[in-house]
Amino acid sequence: MATISNPPASSHPQTPPPEPRVSAAPWTTADAMKQYAVREWGLGYIGINELGHLTVMPERDPKRSIDLHEVVQGLRDREISTPVIIRFRDLLRHRLMEIRQAFDVAIAEHGYTGTYCCVYPIKVNQQRPLCEEVRDIGKELGFGLEAGSKPELLAVLGLTENLPSMPIVCNGFKDSEFIETVILATKLGRHIIPVVERFSDLEWIVHHAKRYNVRPRIGVRAKPSAQGKGRWESSAGMRSKFGLSVNELLQAVDYLRGHGMLDCLRMIHFHIGSQVGEIRNIKGAVNELSHIYCELKQLGAGLDTIDVGGGMGIDYDGSQSSSPSSVNYSVSEYAADIVYRIKSVCDAAGFPHPRILSESGRAMVAHSSMLIMDVLGKTDFPTEPDLPGVEELMTREDERPQPVLELIDAYEALALPRVNLVEVYHDALQAREEAMSLFNLGYLSLPMRAATERLFWSIGRRVLTLASAKGELPDDLSDLPQVLSDIYYVNFSVFQSLPDHWAIDQLFPIVPIHRLAEKPTRQGILADITCDSDGQVDKFCDKKTLSKPTLDLHDLKPRAGGGHEPYYLGVFLLGAYQEVLGDLHNLYGDTHVVHVSFDDSPGVGAWDLDEVVEGDTVKEVLGYVQYDTEDLMRAMRRDVERAVKSGTMSVPEAQSLLKFYDQGLEGYTYLE
Repeated sequence: MATISNPPASSHPQTPPPEPRVSAAPWTTADAMKQYAVREWGLGYIGINELGHLTVMPERDPKRSIDLHEVVQGLRDREISTPVIIRFRDLLRHRLMEIRQAFDVAIAEHGYTGTYCCVYPIKVNQQRPLCEEVRDIGKELGFGLEAGSKPELLAVLGLTENLPSMPIVCNGFKDSEFIETVILATKLGRHIIPVVERFSDLEWIVHHAKRYNVRPRIGVRAKPSAQGKGRWESSAGMRSKFGLSVNELLQAVDYLRGHGMLDCLRMIHFHIGSQVGEIRNIKGAVNELSHIYCELKQLGAGLDTIDVGGGMGIDYDGSQSSSPSSVNYSVSEYAADIVYRIKSVCDAAGFPHPRILSESGRAMVAHSSMLIMDVLGKTDFPTEPDLPGVEELMTREDERPQPVLELIDAYEALALPRVNLVEVYHDALQAREEAMSLFNLGYLSLPMRAATERLFWSIGRRVLTLASAKGELPDDLSDLPQVLSDIYYVNFSVFQSLPDHWAIDQLFPIVPIHRLAEKPTRQGILADITCDSDGQVDKFCDKKTLSKPTLDLHDLKPRAGGGHEPYYLGVFLLGAYQEVLGDLHNLYGDTHVVHVSFDDSPGVGAWDLDEVVEGDTVKEVLGYVQYDTEDLMRAMRRDVERAVKSGTMSVPEAQSLLKFYDQGLEGYTYLE
């Protein structure tokens, strides 16, 4: 074994470094509001009450609030366990009314003589209860629905029974059967607009229109040179997947004129991307589309509608910026700019103001849904080095390992006044690397490696505490919060419930729904219960830096008899795309979904459970991947009987296993 020299004994006192001074001001719920930027991303829909519980104010009225923790407890009493999506119907209504009002105000202020209609693309969230709610609210507000595929078209036609005036926009790829269905729906009396995405769509529309003697309302998507900015900017512009170029638009006009159907061209449409954060991009694109509209009108097209598509984003991180997770405009500004731009161009060209359509799906439904999930446990790093224990371990070694002595020296140096924290941390890093090299060469024992790691994490934790108390972290210490963060194990699947976080690094606000009157003392990341290393959340919203590597969390409270008290986290702004994009990784299926509304009836709680959509059972998800659960049950019975006959299991044990297996097939896919 190599000889490791013993350095002189440390001259520093064997006392732990002092804790940094803590402000005398007590932590309040106002601090929690600021820490988690609730006011910024919550838009007045989310608050914190005096109990430290998150509240939902569906109408932005603090007097009409719902305690989220109380809802979760009520669901548990009804044997509805987390993870669960809670959808607030009143909040959805308020959000749709806000969009309606914003355009009504803009139309009145600018003297616009056209009308406005918001169309909900059901691809954003096709869940039947949500689509029915949007339809019912939209019927009152003059809104419509959009379908982007054959299944969505059939769903929308069924949803709009006895609603002939509700606009239906049909986007996406179309075949002859799709367009024939649209033409027949027109004959049925529906206000349906097929959008030409490729020139072949137009040929099928003309063919079936003549076949059934129908004068359809035709829309055409233009490829604008303008495009959005952010994750989805490549979905627009001249290289976009859908739409006709300017040359193809002129060909379409000639084609329709040749068939005597140019008056049927009623709508011009475009798309500049989803979650457009910069209002300037929206202004430029709408201005371009308005000029295309007027030029086509000049050529004789029967246009009376401009569809500005989707793109109106929401502020996920509360920064009110043009970052991918935010927007630098409000709903009111969005509406005012669109109305003003279209009016200005049409006035200059001398044409009447058209009807305006927008497909603002994300802005319509994202705020109304949130995921509540429970923490199962956590892993953390030691905060104290246990110096006496390390000294005792070293007495059993033939030589006192140099790296361990250097780590002890570095830890004790943190007690000195005006200590250079960066230098101490660098020394600790070097000592740790040397220790790992010695271990890999067989010159360091496993107990000494364990002591090395404990010392290193203790130094890192102390350096982080001292540096944080002084203000911003030096660049050389910027990775410490992430390196030293706890891992909180949470009962959910990133791939099922937060697919956009996993796939495109979309950030969502995540906040404990209770204990917010207590100061969070831990920094952590969230690991889901899948067996995939990607199944974690390690980027979080931060309105100052746009994203941060850890989340402020509370330590878990031990419970008498073992385990810990329940600790719940909420993920917000999930109503758009997440439910329909989720997959079955590890066969974790859809979560429970509950629909909640405000109830101010005397003598009852502040909320009413309107509907429960139970999540997938194990039996259901196995069926998705072609397992016959009856065959599985029969196979288990045969195996159990063999075990009973061989004497390895008793009959009661065998029955217990079969009972557990049968109940498991009927149970929730998540941990209960």
